[in-house]
Amino acid sequence: MKLSKSLVAAALVLAFQAQVQAQTQAAAPATTGTLVVVPAFGEVKHANDQATMMFAVEEHDKDKAAASARVNRKMKEGTEIVRRADPQAELKTMGYYTYPVYPEVPPMPQPATRAPAKPVPIAWRVGQYLEVKTKNLAALPKTAAAAQKVLQINGVNFGLSPELEKRLDDQRIAATYRNLNERIVSIARAMGRQPQEAVLDTVDFEGSGNYAGDAQAAAAPQMMRMSAKREMADEMPEPSFEPGETTLQMRLVGKVRFK
Repeated sequence: MKLSKSLVAAALVLAFQAQVQAQTQAAAPATTGTLVVVPAFGEVKHANDQATMMFAVEEHDKDKAAASARVNRKMKEGTEIVRRADPQAELKTMGYYTYPVYPEVPPMPQPATRAPAKPVPIAWRVGQYLEVKTKNLAALPKTAAAAQKVLQINGVNFGLSPELEKRLDDQRIAATYRNLNERIVSIARAMGRQPQEAVLDTVDFEGSGNYAGDAQAAAAPQMMRMSAKREMADEMPEPSFEPGETTLQMRLVGKVRFK
């Protein structure tokens, strides 16, 4: 009789344990074979090492030839100044333009029987641009001040040189892939699985899937716009520049399948 009671008690314990195990398995969904899409992000910051400065010269004159002659002379003089100040800089002239200037007040209305009179220019506006690309940022204020005796500063763009950006690309890829691994570990633990049970199926470094959004390869370089009046003084105060830094970013998407 006692043996029968013991057997019944043992059977009840086993049944209870089986019921608890079944409820636990029902509460936790099976994750074997689950495919998980994991977005990752990485970035690298570095001080800008290159500047692209745009100089300009513009002249107004009733005589188009006179305006063009002054532009040509000043552009040549300004180019020579920049070359002497920064021999390693890359120079490129661009955007030569000649526009007529018409009177602001429209002419008196003409009788209906006459054809409208063709407007006559009262002056001409002639100009040209000079692009200067340099990695000599320490001498940039001095170079700009020397050129401002003849030319105007139209804009400054600080960024990374192609050589430096190429070197930083390795760091950017490594940072992004490291972030992917960290997220896979976190997701595995949240799912009650071990990280080693996750098998990386696909890695999309372009982030081209609909799940990835728009990939931002690099932040826009720091821009600074300014207007400057040409001064013919012997000494031109040097302008102030802060090159700042650029952030290179990368997105990738990985597909992970759990064993």
